[in-house]
Amino acid sequence: MAGKLAFLGNVNSEKNREHVEVSLVFPVYNEAERIEWAVGRANEALTEITHSYEVVIAEDGSTDGTDKIASSLSAKYSFIKHVHSDKRLGKGKAIKEATKRSKGEIIVCMDADLATNIKHLKELIQAINEGYDFAIGSRMLPESKAKRTISRTITSRIYNFMVRFFFRTGIKDHQCGFKSFRRNALLQVLDDVRADHFFWDTEVLVRALRRGYRIKEIPVDWKEGKKTTVRLFKDSFTMGFQIFKFWLELREH
Repeated sequence: MAGKLAFLGNVNSEKNREHVEVSLVFPVYNEAERIEWAVGRANEALTEITHSYEVVIAEDGSTDGTDKIASSLSAKYSFIKHVHSDKRLGKGKAIKEATKRSKGEIIVCMDADLATNIKHLKELIQAINEGYDFAIGSRMLPESKAKRTISRTITSRIYNFMVRFFFRTGIKDHQCGFKSFRRNALLQVLDDVRADHFFWDTEVLVRALRRGYRIKEIPVDWKEGKKTTVRLFKDSFTMGFQIFKFWLELREH
């Protein structure tokens, strides 16, 4: 269990203002053990970066009490917003709903296990302020430090090679759950995205590049969590199929 973390600093009145610089979205499903800890860590990091932010918990039909914890946090802290779904929508649809209900000019999405070291959050936000439309954490750049099993490393490298081969993205890591977006750019892409699970990240990036948006990859420190919703072989097969299906779809348009 990750445990709880005391909330320091922002008990932010920004929620009631029209202008919010950053909306940090946690897409979560059954994360009762660590959601409060993750939100607390995010709050600590954000207070060092901006005074204008909100944390959006995109809670996707959880059955372990995550919804109750998220609702309690939202009621207690003005900068936390809880977006609930009664049934599981999938990561992509949960993020889409949270994005449309958020206020930030910069949208950040990250996994609640904080597998990517949160020290990189400032770089992720700064890249958008520098003029990029999307910024993504990458475990595949030479400067990156990623700790994961050999089987997952091999599977990930094959997957990312296939995406580069089929879609000519030039991106090293399409699937790291640590991304930021310029709000208007993301909204332009979201309605075209059909994937609602792990392929969502890849489809968003491919569609963004086809629209001419600028994407920056940032090397990150990343450590594989003990708990994961990724089913290695089943998801690898499914995502391989989705690559080919998406490629055929784009060829027809």
